[in-house]
Amino acid sequence: MASTFMPRIANEDELREIQLQGVQWTVRHAYSNSEFYRRLFDGSGVKPGDVRSLDDIVHLPFVTSKDLTEGYPFPLRTVPFAKIVRIHASSGTTGKRKILSYTQKDIDDWAAMFARCYEMTGLNQEDRVQIAVGYGVWTAGVGFQLGCEKLGAMAIPVGPGNIDIQVAMMVDLQSTVLACTASMALLMAEEIAQRNLRDKIALKKIILGSERHSEAMDKRIKELSGAEDIFDIVGLTELYGPGTGIDCPQHEGIHYWADYYLLEIVNPETLQPVAPGEIGEMVLTSLRKEAAPLIRYRAHDLTRLIPTRCSCGSILPMHDKLLGRSDDMFIFRAVNIYPGQIDHILSKIEGIGSEYQIVLDREADGKDYMLLRAERGQGSDGSRDQELGRRIENAIKKQILVSAKVEIAGYGTLPRTDRKSKRVFDNRQ
Repeated sequence: MASTFMPRIANEDELREIQLQGVQWTVRHAYSNSEFYRRLFDGSGVKPGDVRSLDDIVHLPFVTSKDLTEGYPFPLRTVPFAKIVRIHASSGTTGKRKILSYTQKDIDDWAAMFARCYEMTGLNQEDRVQIAVGYGVWTAGVGFQLGCEKLGAMAIPVGPGNIDIQVAMMVDLQSTVLACTASMALLMAEEIAQRNLRDKIALKKIILGSERHSEAMDKRIKELSGAEDIFDIVGLTELYGPGTGIDCPQHEGIHYWADYYLLEIVNPETLQPVAPGEIGEMVLTSLRKEAAPLIRYRAHDLTRLIPTRCSCGSILPMHDKLLGRSDDMFIFRAVNIYPGQIDHILSKIEGIGSEYQIVLDREADGKDYMLLRAERGQGSDGSRDQELGRRIENAIKKQILVSAKVEIAGYGTLPRTDRKSKRVFDNRQ
């Protein structure tokens, strides 16, 4: 089937010209129509005409999540209310939610980007997509459904939770694709295996979003569910929602839609650009967004740009999988640690499952202590627990330069959830 939603861009120079035009339009649009942006730019001594090349973007001020919450309930609004056809909100748990506005063009662009994600994974109109993520003001459920309908595939909007209903729908409707969080996918995979349903379902692909997941978890989900492939979709409410990038069947990185937004990677402490291939914080500038454009928005997600073109031949650039968030970092004995580093270590230990918990405590001696609970792999009888624990402790000491006590738990004993799993429990006060 001929590509419908992929851009017709000949080379990188043409893509950069599209990006420059998009940045210039966005800056003019924001400065002319938003009191917030006009005040921000004037305070930084920058005018729209100062952006003559993509290199000039470093002179523009950053926008942060604090700007969105302080601008509640319609932050960054850059169009009249009469043009706003929908709002969505982030799932933040503290303070006021970040509410974002959408024009009809914004919705249409989002649908096209999401359909491109499905297309990138090889879906077509014959597929049936079981959507097991949240609906409501969140962007997740409606985003997956929007893209599904744009592509022309069958949407099965089950929403999160209720494993019995999820399993029944998968069997009765012969869903070929499951869209959910990694935690939900593991929960579903375990149910499929326990109920001996692999021969009764048609599941071929799983699309995971909203939560980082390890190679070990991906492998386990495929083994239990019988799915042929797993894809990693990215996005955030501030930039439309999920669907702003995904990996292709080559799995060499996340293709991101660089004709819709510009991606910078900066050092989260100095806010200076990092060298190509170095890990840093994502900074986003939208190129076509009307109602609530983003200009150098600090997303706090950590990744790196992949400087090579994918072997699939796509002109669209790639970034690495999300490695965590700069604000998820915890400090243990003067060392900055991201949960993704623990993920990576456990993925390399044969005989360890995908579920784990990090517990941080401060004892009476005033020192901090870390306990890592890691599940053993399914089928293991526990005879290797001491060996596995020592291997993990040594790997943490060697790679992260801290000491941790490791406790091996039985398979399936750590909590499962149909949403995001909580990994870090910091009891230090």
